[in-house]
Amino acid sequence: MDTLVAALRSVLPADSVITDPVRLRTYECDGLTYHRATPGVVVLPGTAEQVAQVVRLCNEHGVPFVARGSGTGLSGGALPREDGVLIVTSKMRAILEIDLANRRAVVEPGVTNLAITEAVRHQGYYYAPDPSSQQVCSIGGNVAENSGGAHCLKYGFTVNHVEACEIVTPDGDLVTLDRMDPGYDLLGAFIGSEGTLGIATKITVRLSRAPEAVTTVLAAFESIEQGGQAVSAIIGAGIVPAAIEMMDALAIEAAEAAVACSYPEGAGAVLIVELDGPAAEVELQFARLRQICANAFELRVAADAAERAAIWKGRKSAFAAVGRISPAYIVQDGVVPRTSLPAVLAAIDRLSAEHGIRVANVFHAGDGNLHPLVLFDDEEPGAGERAEVVSGAILDLCVEHGGSITGEHGVGVDKARYMPKMFSADDLDTMQLVRCAFDPRGLANPGKVFPTPRLCGEVPGVRKGVHPLVESGKAEQF
Repeated sequence: MDTLVAALRSVLPADSVITDPVRLRTYECDGLTYHRATPGVVVLPGTAEQVAQVVRLCNEHGVPFVARGSGTGLSGGALPREDGVLIVTSKMRAILEIDLANRRAVVEPGVTNLAITEAVRHQGYYYAPDPSSQQVCSIGGNVAENSGGAHCLKYGFTVNHVEACEIVTPDGDLVTLDRMDPGYDLLGAFIGSEGTLGIATKITVRLSRAPEAVTTVLAAFESIEQGGQAVSAIIGAGIVPAAIEMMDALAIEAAEAAVACSYPEGAGAVLIVELDGPAAEVELQFARLRQICANAFELRVAADAAERAAIWKGRKSAFAAVGRISPAYIVQDGVVPRTSLPAVLAAIDRLSAEHGIRVANVFHAGDGNLHPLVLFDDEEPGAGERAEVVSGAILDLCVEHGGSITGEHGVGVDKARYMPKMFSADDLDTMQLVRCAFDPRGLANPGKVFPTPRLCGEVPGVRKGVHPLVESGKAEQF
């Protein structure tokens, strides 16, 4: 490591190589603070070529590396290695080009999500994917995790809005992956690969035209079951809102304590529905929505942008807000079919009672993407372990109901052990072959996504003897 640090100092400015133990602690976790590790060294490159030089040096010295953006991830995807290099792209935050004629913008990975919209808003455009952390999360991290957000129900995830990426491959080459390239969709494979296939250094994103009309509605229900029934009825009526978000009573309590969002008092659940598009269409959809939500005890309609922001305030701050009612928490990210929402939420309530662990529910109700916040006191002996049991049981519920262990936060280190719940050993081996094609030495963000590394020189776990794919001649073990 000492030799590598000296080499890093030869290609980067002095203040861009951090080895001071106190400063290293700044980077010991991402937004999921339950997992922590102090990096061996942190570097802050300012250009794509500097990123490539760092990766080449890591290869020369056989040292693993992890990419990090703003550190807002919620799966431990940017958890550093104590024996490795953490490559932080926060200095690379230039918007390089705005091409409204082709509805594109070219940005560096450290550019924040919301900054793109702010750069083109006055011209009637915006960048559609909107994670709740969009004020601070970076585009490079969004690409790595294929991030979504409240409006992904109608507009899709990051992968639907990226046209091209310049990347540094795991062996240090600078290459461009373009949506228009013939052959296999390598850009699609890269987006959402969580830093295991390389590091994005330049991203071409698609800009969307701002809708003609937007109507934001807050509906308060006496119970979460009533809110779930309303969601099913809205989708069943053929309405595809820009967003449908739901919060239960505990999540509302936290939001009120944190940001005083003034949601209706006594609500067992609130539903936030946003309609957008041509004015005539939005008007018709709103009329139908009002009928569907007739059993809501209060219905608020935003009259302007300020009232719309006030409605969204509680939901956008929900994750951070639970810190007002709990000293620690685990954020989960399971997905279930919409029709399974009532059964899964009832089962979560039972798990909560059984283990003495409170769970606040916040979710993208339209596509069944749950964000249960498992609350615990980290100073109470055994509380963290109980919270992990509840957290894992929630993911089991999602898989049992035909869903997924993650919808937008990624697998990272937090959910890797749950991958066998969804995939067979052969499935996971096939995924590893893709990773090995990009990263045969296994240096790019090792230990993430896959529960049992099996190829690329990594030590096998459960499997003993020669790997079947190696034995058959279909793969080479390095």
